[in-house]
Amino acid sequence: MQLNQRASRFIDAYAEGLAQSYGISNPSRAFKLSDPQETSLRAALLESVEFLDMITVADVDQLSGQVVSVGASALHTGRKADGRFMRRVGVDGNEYKLVETDSCAALKWDLLSMWANAGDENQFFEMVQTFSNQAFALDMLRIGFNGKAVAETTDPLKNPNGEDVNIGWHERMHSFNDGFQIMSDAITLDDNGDYRSLDAMASDLINAKIPAQFRNDPRLVVLVGSDLVAAEQYRLYQRADKPTEKIAAQMLGSTIAGRTAIIPPFMPGKRMVVTPLSNLHIYTQRGTRQRKAEFVEDRKQYENKYLRNEGYAVEVPELYAAIDESAVTIGKVTEPAEG
Repeated sequence: MQLNQRASRFIDAYAEGLAQSYGISNPSRAFKLSDPQETSLRAALLESVEFLDMITVADVDQLSGQVVSVGASALHTGRKADGRFMRRVGVDGNEYKLVETDSCAALKWDLLSMWANAGDENQFFEMVQTFSNQAFALDMLRIGFNGKAVAETTDPLKNPNGEDVNIGWHERMHSFNDGFQIMSDAITLDDNGDYRSLDAMASDLINAKIPAQFRNDPRLVVLVGSDLVAAEQYRLYQRADKPTEKIAAQMLGSTIAGRTAIIPPFMPGKRMVVTPLSNLHIYTQRGTRQRKAEFVEDRKQYENKYLRNEGYAVEVPELYAAIDESAVTIGKVTEPAEG
C-alpha cells in the first residue's frame, strides 16, 4: 500500500488550507475552536447526516446540569384570577452529564490515492471533509441508540456500536422511573403471537406508556428497527393478494399506526420507540471542542481527530416510550390457505 504523489501533494495542500481556515500554524497539534468555528462544525455535522438534523443537538455551558427544554409538549394556555397564567418549563431531576469524547476519522493511503485520482484538488478536499464529518456524526447517533456505559478505556472490538462510550437515550430511560417507559416483558410478533402487526405494537405502546394528554401530539413519530420492518413487509407481501395489502406493504416504511415511521441508523433491529424527534438531545460543552489533523506515516494514514465533552439526554421522559429489543421475538409467517 503506497501513497501516490498526487495524493501526497493534495494532503499537504489540505493541511495548509485547514491551518488558514482555523487561523493556526500547525493543524497536527491539537487546537481549540473559536465560537464561530464551533458553530460552523456543528452545522457541518448536522448537514452530513439527515437524522442528526431532525433531533436536538445543542451546546451547553456546564459539564452537567438540568436538561434544556426546547419543546412545547404540555399545555401552556390558561388564566389566573389574580394575575397572569404561567406554566413553569422543565422536569425536576432530569439532568444531563457530559463526558470526554474522542473521535478519529482515519484515512488510509490507498483510499487517499484513489480519491486523488478521481478528481481535482477541490474534489479531494470535499471528500476528505465529508468523510470525516459523516464519520463523527454517525458515531454520535450510534452511541445515542446503543450506549450503555462510560468506560475509562473503551473497546471498539467488544463494543462496535459504542456501547461503552457513553450512556445513550434508551439506556437513560431504563433508569428513569424504574424503567416504566420501556416495555421489557417478552412478546412475539407473528400471526398467532402477542401482536400480529407493527400497527398493533405501536398502538399498544402509545396507550400503555404515553400519558393520555400527549397521545395526540402531532410530533410523535414511530422509530422502528430494520428487523421489525423487514419481518412485517415479508408478512404483508406473502399475503398481498389484494391491492390494499400491497399498498400497506409499500407504505410500511413511512407510516405505522397512523404515525410517521422512521428507521433510524444504528437503532437495534427489534426495538420500537415512540417519541417526538426533538425529545432526543445531544449536548456538547461549549469551548471544549478540539481538532487535530496529522499524517501518521507509521500507521500509513491521515488522521482527522475531534475531542470534546459530550452527552445524551431525553427532554421529557414521559414522551419516550419503547419496546426493548431483548423482549421481541419475531415469529414465523403463516402461509395463506389456498383457495
